[in-house]
Amino acid sequence: MTAVEPREPVAASRRRPARVRLWWLLALVLTVALTMLASVAFGSRTVPWSDVLAALGGAEDSLEQAAVAKRVPRTVLAVLVGAALGLAGAVMQGVTRNPLADPGVLGVNMGASLAVVTAVAFFGLTSPTGYIWVAMGGAALAAGFVYTVGSLGRGGATPLKLALAGAATSAAFASLVSAVVLPRNDIAGGFRLWQIGGVGGASFERTGQVLPFLLVGFAVCLLSARALNSLALGDELAAGLGERVAVARALAAVGAVVLCGACTAVAGPIGFVGLVVPHACRLLVGVDHRWLLPFSALAGAALLTTADVVGRVVARPTEIDVGIITALIGAPFFIHIVRRQKVRAL
Repeated sequence: MTAVEPREPVAASRRRPARVRLWWLLALVLTVALTMLASVAFGSRTVPWSDVLAALGGAEDSLEQAAVAKRVPRTVLAVLVGAALGLAGAVMQGVTRNPLADPGVLGVNMGASLAVVTAVAFFGLTSPTGYIWVAMGGAALAAGFVYTVGSLGRGGATPLKLALAGAATSAAFASLVSAVVLPRNDIAGGFRLWQIGGVGGASFERTGQVLPFLLVGFAVCLLSARALNSLALGDELAAGLGERVAVARALAAVGAVVLCGACTAVAGPIGFVGLVVPHACRLLVGVDHRWLLPFSALAGAALLTTADVVGRVVARPTEIDVGIITALIGAPFFIHIVRRQKVRAL
């Protein structure tokens, strides 16, 4: 891969002083809070603000208040999954130095889906915690497979080769998932909705089961920020600065895989959040991963929560799964990146 000039990150940092970044951080935190409030207030049923406030205080005396109470765990799950996918996308782009890297584009989410479907259909897996472990294993295998295939041939793992390998792998895994699920009427109904990706039917119990895995993934990814900054300078220069390149890349990748697997287990394969969010955040705070990673987590939470609200509002009294909304946003953005950057390395 083509090395990035060392002065590029420095120049980007100078253009975005700490004061500007702090203002953007405050704006993002406020945005997340507003999207969470909108998520509990808007849906298939219109709820007055008085009932929203009463329900948030614990009241469930009316249908409106009960509806708000059911939206709270859904909102929490949307925030956690969105933050995890946004952070995982930023880490994957940093590890591979590929502007097209995303858990969905690289086939990681679909690898997790195939692992879960196979375990349920053929091995009788029923444990929610088992879903998470199996999903993380499938995500890791898919990530390794795509990177290996994308590394073959001249030039190694270029952005274009990784994107093509990921797209082909994702399509193949999706076909295998359908081949496993369709003959099984006993599991087809539930998996058909889960395959689209969504946060409907969330509960604090499900969120509590996946939360420890998400916290570990968050911690590993955020602690990899300094190493990712070194890797952005090129492997040789990073090694010259004392960075253990292989170890740093592996640890960061493990954190991203844990996040992807956990998210897929609880919400299905939601795509494009990890692609859109890091690119938008680079425009705000530059390429320093110490800022980029937390910003990507916050922006991912805001994006997925907003997409969930939009899906509920535009299709009243039914709803559109959040995976469809993010695909409608992300697919044009993916095409735009390919055309504008000509798939250059980061």
